[in-house]
Amino acid sequence: MLFKIDYIGSESKQNSICEASRRVATVANRMNKLQQHDFMQLQSVDRLIGIDEAGRGCLAGPVTAGVCVLTRDFFESKQALEASTAINDSKQLSGQARAAQLTIIEQLRDQGLLDFEVASGSVQEIAELNILGANRLAMRRAVEGLAARAEGWGLPLVAADGPLFESEGGVRIIVDGRPLKPFPYTHIGIVKGDGKSLAIAMASIVAKVSRDRELLKLAKQYPEYGFDQHKGYGTAVHRAALHAHGATPIHRALFLRKLLNLQQAEHASNEIELV
Repeated sequence: MLFKIDYIGSESKQNSICEASRRVATVANRMNKLQQHDFMQLQSVDRLIGIDEAGRGCLAGPVTAGVCVLTRDFFESKQALEASTAINDSKQLSGQARAAQLTIIEQLRDQGLLDFEVASGSVQEIAELNILGANRLAMRRAVEGLAARAEGWGLPLVAADGPLFESEGGVRIIVDGRPLKPFPYTHIGIVKGDGKSLAIAMASIVAKVSRDRELLKLAKQYPEYGFDQHKGYGTAVHRAALHAHGATPIHRALFLRKLLNLQQAEHASNEIELV
């Protein structure tokens, strides 16, 4: 008899689990791919933090990190789901579309449905730490700025002998690309995550628009370089301006050395072909 009761209880529990799984699947089917990814992540944690950067490959200006935190409340809001449907990887969007989506993200934040933060690593920090170190610094500043105003939760610290990828305390951090080493908080790296996760895509938009706005200010300070057009990336226009006017204090010296070495090698190769 005891065994029978135990069995019935176990069967009832299994049925409840199956029913809950069906409800989750039904809700997820109404979402787009990015929303589905984060909704499923939040079935096992309370908060999901996405991190991405902008400007890592530029010849000038800071590297900027954006972070965005989502909870289950976001996915229970019909308005939030509808408003975030069009959000995508910032690299797939025009500047105007990114700015419009940042406005949506800001509105959702003002309604308490998400939060985000942005921070940068300066040109001087890029020179001192290299671009990877400055990128990690920007990401750390952004996620710590977000957590500084948190209520009832904190960032999951990496244990001295623990792995990078565990989530603790109901908070999971996901980063676009490979895992960050070293980084003080447990996290998961997702390659091309800005096209897979809504939180990372939002972080990508926050970082990109914030950095673009900073480069627009620098364009007024250095009008000869066209920062308003290329935002510091190594376009033909930017390279031509560098040859005509030289470098500015906001250019990354190591990046320019690599560019000049490459151009010198190409020039030498062309001369050999001509001979």
